[in-house]
Amino acid sequence: MARFRYRLQNILEIKEKMETQARQNFADARKALDQEEETLRMLHKKQAALEQEAVELRSGILDFHDISDNHMARQLNEQAISAQVIRVRRAEANLERMRQALEDAIKDRKIYEKLREKAFDEYMLEENRAESKVIDELTTYTYGQKK
Repeated sequence: MARFRYRLQNILEIKEKMETQARQNFADARKALDQEEETLRMLHKKQAALEQEAVELRSGILDFHDISDNHMARQLNEQAISAQVIRVRRAEANLERMRQALEDAIKDRKIYEKLREKAFDEYMLEENRAESKVIDELTTYTYGQKK
């Protein structure tokens, strides 16, 4: 029996490498999104602490300098939160693009794998036909030798 050789094997291997790269890009995008979300959580935590500090500053002896500093810190933190929300949205959009690219790479690879399976099935069918033909010839030859 001859060895099966898929004529598009190189393309299939390239598609597999592209899928691997797409998986890595997706993982990197997921990691970036997680980092941006963690930064946003930390900023919200800081904002809550600043709000608590503002309440405490107003309940004790009033020091306008400290209250003013706290107010400025809260405003700066709110701006940082707004900027971070934008970064999180960008990271989410990038993750979605990477997910779509990964899905496309998987589809492409599966297409070539299906083509390989069909080619292998055709190869096996041809091999079975050739084997059957050889067996028929041997049977005919053996039967002819007996007469």
